[in-house]
Amino acid sequence: MSNDEYAARITARVAETLAGVGRLGVAFSGGVDSSVLLALAARALGPGRVVAVLGVSASLAADERTAAHDVARHIGVPVVEVATREDERAAYQANGPDRCYHCRDELFTRISADVVAAYRLDAVAYGENADDAGRPDRPGARAAAEHRVLRPLADAGLDKAAVRRIARAFALPCADKPAAPCLASRIPHFSVVSPQKLAQIEQAEAALRRLGFTDLRVRHHGDVARIELPTGDLVRAVTDPLRRAVHEAVTAAGFRFAAVDLAGVQSGAFTLPLVAVHHD
Repeated sequence: MSNDEYAARITARVAETLAGVGRLGVAFSGGVDSSVLLALAARALGPGRVVAVLGVSASLAADERTAAHDVARHIGVPVVEVATREDERAAYQANGPDRCYHCRDELFTRISADVVAAYRLDAVAYGENADDAGRPDRPGARAAAEHRVLRPLADAGLDKAAVRRIARAFALPCADKPAAPCLASRIPHFSVVSPQKLAQIEQAEAALRRLGFTDLRVRHHGDVARIELPTGDLVRAVTDPLRRAVHEAVTAAGFRFAAVDLAGVQSGAFTLPLVAVHHD
């Protein structure tokens, strides 16, 4: 099956999940999942009946915000920015394993209060895929269910591989973009989330990207920045002249020490060990 045929089939499948929806708001981050959902919704309903809703707070890096607008422009759907205030919630600041729940709950609450009526939306959807639906470290899914937010990708049976294939078929700018969780995910659970820590992480990661590292995490351990990179980048990162530049990039952001994690990039590094024990 050609990519065009595959994309047409998936568009029809997603259209079935959106039956009865006249105008749709998509909780949008610019990542591949929400971007594919936005593109599929625009094809299924028409771009004039879809709005991308971007939550903006200290946990969203400036580079990610700009990239999200670029993707939405490519798709042809307008972006509505909503200021979220999860950082004012004590439960979010406390940074337990359910931090993402409080962030998502704030986002969906703000969408309901500020966007749904203004843009005459019949429903709101977000980009959970079928792989995400089976993971125990996704407390944001509970918030989505409580706010009756749709999950068309998961309901249509699209896993991450299918989402990537659609992104490439649509030539989306984010088609091969690595996963980019919010900046708060870099802070160990039960260590307070603060604007200062988020700013340090954002500055260090932006500097490392300028050095040519595209997939990375800077984990915040007080004075220590633990840098996660794909295993293929590890030797390059600790070999001069880049070694010195990596160290300078991190210390300029306010860390005293720069440590490169030999385990490489780890999705859910802080949350999975905690929720897996609880889940068992």
